Amino acid sequence: MKPGKSVETQTATLAEIAREAGVSAPTVSKVLNGRADVAPSTRTRVEELLRAHGYRRRRAEASRSPLIDLVFHELESAWAMEVIRGVENVAQSAGLSVVLSESAGRLTPGRSWADQVAARRPHGVVLVLSELDGAQQALLTSRSIPFVVVDPAGDPGPDVPSIGATNWQGGLAATRHLVELGHTRIGAISGPSRMMCSRARIDGYRAALETAGLPVDPSLVVAGDFHHDAGYRLGMELLRRPDRPTAVFAGNDLQAVGLYEAARELGLRIPEDLSVVGFDDLPVARWVGPPLTTVRQPLTEMAEAAARLVLELGSAPEERAATRLELATSLVVRSSTAEPCTPTA
Repeated sequence: MKPGKSVETQTATLAEIAREAGVSAPTVSKVLNGRADVAPSTRTRVEELLRAHGYRRRRAEASRSPLIDLVFHELESAWAMEVIRGVENVAQSAGLSVVLSESAGRLTPGRSWADQVAARRPHGVVLVLSELDGAQQALLTSRSIPFVVVDPAGDPGPDVPSIGATNWQGGLAATRHLVELGHTRIGAISGPSRMMCSRARIDGYRAALETAGLPVDPSLVVAGDFHHDAGYRLGMELLRRPDRPTAVFAGNDLQAVGLYEAARELGLRIPEDLSVVGFDDLPVARWVGPPLTTVRQPLTEMAEAAARLVLELGSAPEERAATRLELATSLVVRSSTAEPCTPTA
């Protein structure tokens, strides 16, 4: 057996880390297993050495719990339910259960979350948030816990597998639809500017206007947060303008619903006075009045792809390859868009 492949070599590496950290091998093992009974300073010192050595635990099939960890930035919307459904579909077929976590409103999960994952030893982790920092990536890698990021907010990096959607193309299709209806003054409510999907959708919006030879008015683009309240508040801001837009690309369906309420309070009819396009095609899009024209983001399929990828990486960790997969978006035309109304003399 080659030295680099032996169990003894792996054990010696762990012992070496223990000697450098000035602790026992069982203490290093406790850190690897996410045990709570380790002093924070000791845990930090051991983690730094694990990362410096590029330590990676040999993954015995029997040591894994029959789980997939699914962690969200937040669990407040129907968006999350579509992702849960997709991961659950794959997990159920594989005879696994799904553990849900929330990163307490932060885009990067805290240290306690990572330690809990280490203690559970799941088959893999699907992360529905922006990104992991280097230390968190190293923590998962050292435990041989594969992970995939769904819809990352920033550039996930060349070594982080991720699943997304064609957000730029979706923003282009949404705005082009409004242009083709005859709208020339089109507003936009984006998501958070730090998120890659938000920027891509607005870039698509701008590209559609520029391609049509229409000016891009920066004052008609406002930054929201993908929630109802932002759609309502920013919708009021746009629609109270004396030169209000005749159409708005709402950036996502939840903001579109908030925009509906703003229009209703201001006495504007959809689509006669205001055309609205959303993004996601959540179930609510079919049931609001009028039914919402939106860009379908295949959330369930994205989650299924992420769960399948995480299981593939778990079965062949030595072939861990960076994967960036984007699933296609598509425009779904319903009743919230129409030609702009011509004012009567």
